[in-house]
Amino acid sequence: MTDMNNHVVVIGAGHNGLVCAAYLARAGRQVTVLEAAEQPGGAAITREFAPGFKVSAAAHLLYMLDENVRKELSLDTAGLSFSQQDMKTTALAEDGNHLVMSKDAVQGANISSEDQAAMKEYRRLMGRFARLLHRMNNRIPPRVGSGNRDDTIGLAKTALAIRMLGRKDMREFLRMAGINMYDILQEYFDNPLLKGALSMEGVLGAKLGPRSNNSVFCALHRMSGMQGTALPAGGMGTVSDALASAAQKLGVKIRTSAAVTKVLLQGDRVGGVELQDGERITAGTVVSSADPKTTFLNLVGAKNLEAGFVRKIHNYRSFGNAAKLHLALQGPPEFKALNQSQLGDRLLIAPDMDYVERAFNHVKYGEHSAQPVLEITIPSLYDDSLAPAGQHVLSAVVQYAPYQLKSDWHNGKPVFTGQVIDTLAKYAPGIRDQILHCELLTPVDIEKEFRISGGHWHHGELALDQFMMLRPVPRAAQYASPLNGLFMCGAGSHPGGGVMGSAGRNAARAILALESSEGQQP
Repeated sequence: MTDMNNHVVVIGAGHNGLVCAAYLARAGRQVTVLEAAEQPGGAAITREFAPGFKVSAAAHLLYMLDENVRKELSLDTAGLSFSQQDMKTTALAEDGNHLVMSKDAVQGANISSEDQAAMKEYRRLMGRFARLLHRMNNRIPPRVGSGNRDDTIGLAKTALAIRMLGRKDMREFLRMAGINMYDILQEYFDNPLLKGALSMEGVLGAKLGPRSNNSVFCALHRMSGMQGTALPAGGMGTVSDALASAAQKLGVKIRTSAAVTKVLLQGDRVGGVELQDGERITAGTVVSSADPKTTFLNLVGAKNLEAGFVRKIHNYRSFGNAAKLHLALQGPPEFKALNQSQLGDRLLIAPDMDYVERAFNHVKYGEHSAQPVLEITIPSLYDDSLAPAGQHVLSAVVQYAPYQLKSDWHNGKPVFTGQVIDTLAKYAPGIRDQILHCELLTPVDIEKEFRISGGHWHHGELALDQFMMLRPVPRAAQYASPLNGLFMCGAGSHPGGGVMGSAGRNAARAILALESSEGQQP
């Protein structure tokens, strides 16, 4: 029999939902995870998109997984493994003079010794700043002006961590964090291709160009995982499967094909959830790994919340600007002057920063890019489970594709797909003849398939005004909500998007700490 006061319902079996559920179960709670889809994982799944061809459906590279989560939940023994780790990044050039980047080094025919030295300093400095964010990622964000002892200590720790950078680096951090990649990269480098590739770190998945403020902050967030870029064996679904296995071993019950349509209320606190088929499940605590707009505007309902809070959620910036391309190929693609070993790198099409900025300009007017920017992987080179023998899968993140397309995506999708293939063909001239099947997921498709409002895979823009104690909005920034017993644990909470699990782990800690302070021992 389920004890309602000890029962936790987690909405959504995305990676953060599974992490949160596992930690709560480990602390003695009865946990049920409800997932609308037929398999757990949310946007971090592996699925077939053409007969015999499988792909990581949304996220396709792992570079931010929280090491605490990996170790504490024993994910390696739960099935997590990698087909490739510490991947290099190759910035593609139309003339074949590509650049290859690994950690703090860059190589290529047109790279100067000055740029090579600058790369080491750039990576050193950005690495220090990223480590600062990394420490913040694993903390419950403090509130400003609350008077609470824990919040005061948290703010003091944050200030001390910044001060411990030293005077010179602290000044650089405060100068750089809120400005743009364009100006910073202009200060450090001369090579246009190198600057174009590095600028992508600050704009990938975001409504930002290299000249946009917050792009440096986005780059630091991407680096804050402190992990090398990796391909999970079997695709990103392997990560979710390992998390689901770890959670189930701890006693978590996972129900798939169980879509939650309503959070049930008992006065000013939650009492459980209602499913699409009318089933009601009682619980003393409900944790949502869905995005903030879905949680508060759809599942709770605006009428059950204070008007000012609803207005802030409504204004929370969460429209996606990236598409996902999947190609089933009859053989390995041939990129100009790219050897077989380089073909397995993370490949970028971003010839220079002005190219990236021009690609972004279209978004401002509700248009998709005529010459898009791409992050490309060919995971089947390392993992033969993803494609039939001799054939391959190409997976690419495509910038920029606005959720609110002026011409609407029904008409715009075929045009944009053609432009993406045209862009690829400039670097891999024979690729059109190799395509057996093509799938392009626009933000509208991402919204529909993964139930993410606005199709933004970070559940909202990563920006200084939507960060830490401000994410997603005040009064919902420490994983709790204005409703007693309702918590958030998805990418719309601190520290944000990326397959990392930190939001789920932090949320579980916040829930348990609140119960402890109220004298309700789990």
